[in-house]
Amino acid sequence: MNITHAGMVAVVGRPNAGKSTLINKICGEKVAIVSPKPQTTRRRLSAVFNREPVQMVLLDTPGFHTPRTKLGQFMVKSVRESVGGVDAAVLVAEPVPSVGEIERQLITQCNKKSVPFFLVINKSDTLPREKLLPVIGAYSKETAFDAILPLSAKTGDGVEELTSLLLGAMPHSPALYPEDVTADQTDRELISEVVREKLLICLNDEVPHGAAVTVDKLTERGDGLVSIEAVVTCEKESHKGIVIGKNGAMLKKIGSLARAELEEMYGGPVFLKLWVRVRAGWRDSDAQLRNFGYR
Repeated sequence: MNITHAGMVAVVGRPNAGKSTLINKICGEKVAIVSPKPQTTRRRLSAVFNREPVQMVLLDTPGFHTPRTKLGQFMVKSVRESVGGVDAAVLVAEPVPSVGEIERQLITQCNKKSVPFFLVINKSDTLPREKLLPVIGAYSKETAFDAILPLSAKTGDGVEELTSLLLGAMPHSPALYPEDVTADQTDRELISEVVREKLLICLNDEVPHGAAVTVDKLTERGDGLVSIEAVVTCEKESHKGIVIGKNGAMLKKIGSLARAELEEMYGGPVFLKLWVRVRAGWRDSDAQLRNFGYR
């Protein structure tokens, strides 16, 4: 491809605002895990979108929140750092006619950079059009956004307009990534995220938020079979029991869902073995956080 413009876009917002869903919709494929639960995204992900002559790198960031653990502190820090070196920023907000303290903090962070700043009012398909006017009015009083766009990341309504605005904001630059790269994750990181997504989908309450997934073994055999051994780490023995389930039923369900997606990703058969262990308080342990890649 002949890339003459390239840049980075920080996509920020509170937990469960729909940032990952929006990025997946822009890219036209799944590059980030999604679930109905808040704080699904734990580390920054760079998703690469090419539309000649522009390459746009979308930074999917964790939900901005008041941290209660060292993991939470890592997530909030990664949001602030993501905003620091970008060429444009997108604040994803829900269609509520008042501006929360989280959004105000993000607006302050983004305004520190003299770059195009766009507001996305997501989930606009959930209420009548006339009820969006108070939402737009409330945010317009906070700062002068370059554009305010009501859209639905779920249905895709309005996403192309945002994409066009972002592409137009990218500066003159050679490509930042090779054209065949879609995200900056390694295979092991992607596999662990797929498994963790299935944990979030299958389990309720605090269990998935206290779980981490690591890949211990990854082998692509000569016959085309991809063999994976991964470990789910929980904070409590009671959580371990819930993840495994009666007679191992829950762990089998999680593994089956993950394997189906991984087989689609690899285009062939996948053998996936999951183990479960307990590491009490890992979200507040510097050493454990480093082991899980939260640096």
